[in-house]
Amino acid sequence: MQRALIAGMLIAIIAPIIGVFLIMRKQSLIADTLSHIALAGVAVGLVLGSQPEWMSILIVVIGALFIEFLRMRFKSYSDVSIAILMAAGLSIALCLMSISPSGAKTMDQYLFGSIVTVTQQQINIFLFIAVGIFIYFLITKRSLYTMIFNEDVAKVAGISTRLLSFSFSAVIGLFISMMIPMIGMLLVSAIIILPAAIAIQLTTRFRYVFVIASFVSMVCTFLGLVSSYKIGTPPGASIALWMVFGILLSLIYKKLKEIYFKRIGEEYE
Repeated sequence: MQRALIAGMLIAIIAPIIGVFLIMRKQSLIADTLSHIALAGVAVGLVLGSQPEWMSILIVVIGALFIEFLRMRFKSYSDVSIAILMAAGLSIALCLMSISPSGAKTMDQYLFGSIVTVTQQQINIFLFIAVGIFIYFLITKRSLYTMIFNEDVAKVAGISTRLLSFSFSAVIGLFISMMIPMIGMLLVSAIIILPAAIAIQLTTRFRYVFVIASFVSMVCTFLGLVSSYKIGTPPGASIALWMVFGILLSLIYKKLKEIYFKRIGEEYE
């Protein structure tokens, strides 16, 4: 549980930062797509007899760069390319794992994940990667913000939008490939997107979105792990359920706020 809490807090700090930028770029589905591609990487690793984790990282980073390449070349059909790669990733994974002796067991492990079985070595590697990703966002935050809202302005300002887009996609792929053994392929997208969606409902200040999203993610991760330990439910699913509950509360709060200010406006009229 101690190692699970450490790994969970690392995920809770980094995942919402990625989620905010993905929502702003209207690429929420890319997390799902990359998780499918990562599973294909695991399957390739099993068939070749190499380490599935490292093969997954390699394949998913290549997949992320390929998605970005398709997005730049076919802007009008970017959603179609994501759907194609999602289907291709899962199909390759299922076919390759069916011919691997340990394929079924590995499939379950990567589909659902288990953060409570994380090892100290995995934490050390993940900590190193998380720190690197955090530094990356500290350096590129302003440039990413400019590029997302107006790519032409970013180019005029001297920002290499192509390099920035490719590096951003590579970082997402790397982070997702590290998350999957802990959270599971099916819930990666929820862990990344939901805290960011909650924060966007609660504030319009760009600076505060990251703070609120990370705070919400840490609280939900802690509650999810504790409830999983007490009740015996899957850790990843428990964390995701708390986040779903959080977004429902944020929507209710926003609606009540709108009603309150509407009544105040009617009184002044």
